[in-house]
Amino acid sequence: MTDQDLLKELVKRQLIDEARASRLLNDAGVTQRPVEEILYEQRIVDEAAVAKVKSDLIGAPYKKIVVESIGEDILKMIPRHTSMNYRVIPIELDKSKNLLVVGMFRPDDVRAQEALKFIAKQQGVSVGVYVVTPSDMAAVWRRYAPYKSEVQAALQEIGEIASEERAISLEEGGSQSEAPIIKIVASTLSQAVEEGASDVHIEPQRTRIRIRFRTDGKLTEVISLPASLAQPLVSRVKVLARLKLDETRIPQDGRFRTVLFGRDIDFRVSTFPTPSGEKAAIRVLDPTTGLKNFNALGLMSWNAKILESAIARPYGMILISGPTGSGKTTTLYAIMQRLNQESVNVLSLEDPVEYFMEGINQSQVRPEIDYTFASGLRQILRQDPDVIMVGEIRDSETAGLAVNAALTGHIVLSTIHTNNAVGVIPRLVDLGVPTFLLSSALDLMIAQRLVLKLCPECKKGERAIGEVQEVIEKALSTLPSKIRADIQWKSPYTIYKAEPKENCKVCKGKGTAGRIAIFELFSMTRELEELISTSSGEGKLWDEARRQGMVTLRQDGVLKALDGSIAFEEVLRETT
Repeated sequence: MTDQDLLKELVKRQLIDEARASRLLNDAGVTQRPVEEILYEQRIVDEAAVAKVKSDLIGAPYKKIVVESIGEDILKMIPRHTSMNYRVIPIELDKSKNLLVVGMFRPDDVRAQEALKFIAKQQGVSVGVYVVTPSDMAAVWRRYAPYKSEVQAALQEIGEIASEERAISLEEGGSQSEAPIIKIVASTLSQAVEEGASDVHIEPQRTRIRIRFRTDGKLTEVISLPASLAQPLVSRVKVLARLKLDETRIPQDGRFRTVLFGRDIDFRVSTFPTPSGEKAAIRVLDPTTGLKNFNALGLMSWNAKILESAIARPYGMILISGPTGSGKTTTLYAIMQRLNQESVNVLSLEDPVEYFMEGINQSQVRPEIDYTFASGLRQILRQDPDVIMVGEIRDSETAGLAVNAALTGHIVLSTIHTNNAVGVIPRLVDLGVPTFLLSSALDLMIAQRLVLKLCPECKKGERAIGEVQEVIEKALSTLPSKIRADIQWKSPYTIYKAEPKENCKVCKGKGTAGRIAIFELFSMTRELEELISTSSGEGKLWDEARRQGMVTLRQDGVLKALDGSIAFEEVLRETT
């Protein structure tokens, strides 16, 4: 299978267009890397979709791996270093047929084929091959060395070192004693990436050091270590982030990048002095979880059409509102990825740059040297932009410059702190944007919240009663008639809740599997322009929202609860 074969088939199946295929082929030639690796790295196409196309091209079936079903005895059949070197993983052993089933990243790789033949002869088995994705392969590699086992081994090594009484030089002693600490930090960060954690907290307590992961918005303690390791662990993190080791009195910020499971992972580090020692908070920036394509945002069909229409226009502002941690940046990045084409110059001002995106010119503001969103916007207009992304509109100067940029023929994407989509207009007026400019510049206002997504294997339906039934009926009764006509659900309604199964292979006993956004989209119309120009109150703006058929956050949440995506309690908690 050649790069051209893969790209041709992807174009044929409308997974990418001709222009993107040509650009990918050129990038592969310049970087001397396979097109497939670039596809995975930039998340241009879903991994499973690429694997299925590859499967058809080379004639080897594709298989989605259930990592938990692979036993320790199966893993031992292919050593870890061999597995990682040749990108081949053991999946199962069919004893009745004496058949070892394996997964391969590139089944047509001659070196991997030879290695597999040797293993089969050594084990006395025949071999069956599936095509697997890099993510599934990385998950299996983690099974070779579980997190807590690695940490326990490192702790034992620390104990052995501490018990030694021989005299050693400072360099020798430092090198030997640091090895287990390095191993603990590396294992912790790898485990965080494996579990899809967004943050790692290393927290010194009076009698111990606590390590917690934030997964799906919730903090959970993953391990407790001796208090004596607090300073060495935080120091190791500071070394990685190139922070000052001898400065422990004030907070410090840093960043580092590494490769885990075959992909670039960025870690943003913040230290914080406490009476028990320095605390370290590490933001995990994994592009496979933080960067989503446009179709994975969770927009229902009617909202998706509104957003598609807005980004197809040649200029105008699209503003996203919501509290911290509501997924605004993820939505902005998805929109930028959709707009990212060879013929379009996309520039961003961010604080900080969270994910590096190929083809987009990203810049991090630095207020300490007077490089702010406002000053950056002035400069960015000299860079011949087509699309401008501003991390946040937080002051009058930035708001005014963003509006002027939209009026001069640019698409401007940004975020703003309001409670709902309708509240964006009063907020911009409060920031001093003239109403006669606002109606011409503003194109689309979006509000969003993140809610936990129910595990499809662990959710259980139950009849909605009492107040819940009333909330559902009220939300559905005020939906636009076109949407209401397409609704399948009838009273009495069924809602769903999580009933975690201890051995669930999807959610690992949590009952939820990731998060999904609920949305509210408010478009600029001629009627809305008139209301803005007459400085009408927020009540009139809500009347216009209802007239144009805006689906509110509550309504979008209710619809997602009825289709079993989320629990109804999440809707009540996040919306009013």
